[in-house]
Amino acid sequence: MPLSPPVSRQLRHRRAIRAEAYERADGLWDVEACLTDEKPRDVVLASGVRPNGQPIHELWLRITIDRKLNVVDAEASSDWVPYPGLCQASNPAYRALIGLNLFHNFRRDAARLLAGTAGCTHLTELCALLPTAAIQAFAGDVWNTNEDTPGEAASSGTEQSRSKDSTDEHSKNKPPFQLGRCHALRFDGEAVQQFYPRWYGRAPYTADRAASSGDGAARQTGEGGNASGMNDGSGNEVQSNSQTEGNHA
Repeated sequence: MPLSPPVSRQLRHRRAIRAEAYERADGLWDVEACLTDEKPRDVVLASGVRPNGQPIHELWLRITIDRKLNVVDAEASSDWVPYPGLCQASNPAYRALIGLNLFHNFRRDAARLLAGTAGCTHLTELCALLPTAAIQAFAGDVWNTNEDTPGEAASSGTEQSRSKDSTDEHSKNKPPFQLGRCHALRFDGEAVQQFYPRWYGRAPYTADRAASSGDGAARQTGEGGNASGMNDGSGNEVQSNSQTEGNHA
C-alpha cells in the first residue's frame, strides 16, 4: 500500500542508503553499504561552497564475512565529506569491526567501539544495516529458509537428502529462523498459518510451559533482560527478535 498523496512541497535534501552483498571466489562474502547526502542547490559549508550536483557525503563501508557471519576484514572510505582531508582520519577505526559476529550483539559492540569521536557518525550508522543485509543475502543461497537454521547451508538433490537424513531430532524440531522475529511472521499470524502451517500457533515460552516440559532451568535473557522466548512444542525455545542480532529493527 503506497503512502498517501503529499501536500505541495519542494525537495530540499536527499539521503540515499544502499547495501549490496557479493559472494567472493575464495568462499567469503563482502557486504558493502553506501550513504550519500545531496542538496538540489549550491550549499555553503564551513570548508567552502559545495555546488549543486556534488554530494556532501559519499561514505562507504565494506565488511568481509564467512558463512558463520564472522567479520574477517573491514574497511571504510570517505569519498565526499564536508571537511576534506579531516573526516577521512576516522576510516581506519572501522577495522575494529574485525572479529565481531553479525548475529551476536553486532550493533551493540559496533556502537561501543565506534560511537562519538571514535568514528564518523554516518559510517557508524551504516553498521546497523549490515546484519540484516547479510541475512537477506544468505537466505536461499547459503541458508535454506524453508527449514534450516542459521549456519546450515542450502543444498539440493542427493546432498540435501543426506543432510536431512543426518539431521538429529532436535534440529528437525526447530522452525525456520525467520519465524517469530517480526509482526508478519509471528507464530499466531496469517503468514505462518498459510506458508508455514507446521509452526502455526506456537505459544510464548512461559515458566509454566518450562515446568510442564521438565525444563525448569532459568533462561538467560538478551541485552537489557527483555527476552521473550517461543516454545516450538518439543521443549525447544525459539528466540524472539529482541534476542537475536540479525533481526533487530
